[in-house]
Amino acid sequence: MPFGLKNAGVTYQRLVNRIFSRQIGRNMEVYVDDMLTKSTTAERHLEDLKETFDVLRRYKMKLNPS
Repeated sequence: MPFGLKNAGVTYQRLVNRIFSRQIGRNMEVYVDDMLTKSTTAERHLEDLKETFDVLRRYKMKLNPS
């Protein structure tokens, strides 16, 4: 990474692991550059997405849709 940001990826991964700790393994997977919300049924998917977006809002995180 340029400008001496050698640990930015590790720091980001640690952050998302901490804020999504209640969801990881249950209805969410978090990778270095990707977050995946998963559900067991189609009916449950909207509730799982709402929980994910609530956490994002609580920690004031923005998503890049591209």
